[in-house]
Amino acid sequence: MNRRLLALMAVLVMLLAACGDGGAATTTADDTPATTGVTDTTGATDTTGATDTTGATDTTGATDDELIVGVSWNNYNEERWAKSDEPAIVAALEAGGASYINADAGSSAEQQLADVENLIVQGADVLIILAQDGEAILPAVASALEQGIPVIAYDRLIEDPGALYITFDNVGVGRLQAEVIFGLVPEGNYAIIKGNSADANADFLRAGYEEVIGEAAASGAINIACETYTDNWDPAVAQTNMEQCLTQENNAIDAVLSENDGMAGGVVSALEAQGLAGTVPVSGQDGDLAALNRVALGTQSVSVWKDARELGRAAGEAAVALAQGTALGDVPGVVQFDSPGGNSMTSILLTPIAITQDNLDVVVDAEWITVEELCQGVEAGSVEVCA
Repeated sequence: MNRRLLALMAVLVMLLAACGDGGAATTTADDTPATTGVTDTTGATDTTGATDTTGATDTTGATDDELIVGVSWNNYNEERWAKSDEPAIVAALEAGGASYINADAGSSAEQQLADVENLIVQGADVLIILAQDGEAILPAVASALEQGIPVIAYDRLIEDPGALYITFDNVGVGRLQAEVIFGLVPEGNYAIIKGNSADANADFLRAGYEEVIGEAAASGAINIACETYTDNWDPAVAQTNMEQCLTQENNAIDAVLSENDGMAGGVVSALEAQGLAGTVPVSGQDGDLAALNRVALGTQSVSVWKDARELGRAAGEAAVALAQGTALGDVPGVVQFDSPGGNSMTSILLTPIAITQDNLDVVVDAEWITVEELCQGVEAGSVEVCA
């Protein structure tokens, strides 16, 4: 039985299971099943109703032995995916002679299950999955692996030892964030704004915080006044969480450990409304352009830069190697990572860099951001790079 038939059967099983759980498959007005969110970015004939977002040359289906890599995005709307990760993945695939197809789950774990199976139906030889929910995606990953299709867990952990886990050292990211904030505020009231509870990265980052501030928190020098997860890492939810924290503590918050830059933007907005922006240190990660500008302005103290171009390139190169039959343990650069679920994951772990006002030149020299973008609204001479 060929792979496409197996995948079609898997889709039917998932849809039937969903209906059995009391959910109905989404249909259009004429009862035709709605599209799955699969987006053809290779220029191939669109059979899903989705739109072509990259305009890349269509090479899918050109020959039976051509390598096809399918990427499942949890939510393509976040700035970094389109700006940095996807172009780097596509460039690495093209360099390796592989073509690219993708799907956007729109922050739906259920949709992502269907997306993965549809990428297999389209002929994906390897899957790169940015998981919306690391646990919910496990059946689709198991299905792919059973069909002999390698899986790369991209940036977010999927607890299946058969998958290749490629990310930055996220405990290290949390450690870097906390080192900067703790250096500025060694005692006082802290707010901790964590990411999505279904994403293992939120807890990895928190573990990094604990390595730095744990002793001070245990001694009472630091009081963790507020700590909360944030659904889907949503900046608006983070802003609401921060507003509630400020109300609860009568604005007596001395530092904020925010786990990423998008949420840091929401935190800073909440602080601005109380006249506290620039006086309360705030952390973030990803090197978002707006966040780096906030670092230059002084309203955010640190953005831990994970050069997503390196991550995308590593994933693309690994996908080509796996598609060509390279064994998981023989992919260049892999190490073993002991996961929270007790699995030994074959992994590629990249090194992040903490960006503060003192080293903003690093991201400028790397052509990650222009001086004009970085220094927008910044008083000339207040930061060295904004002379």
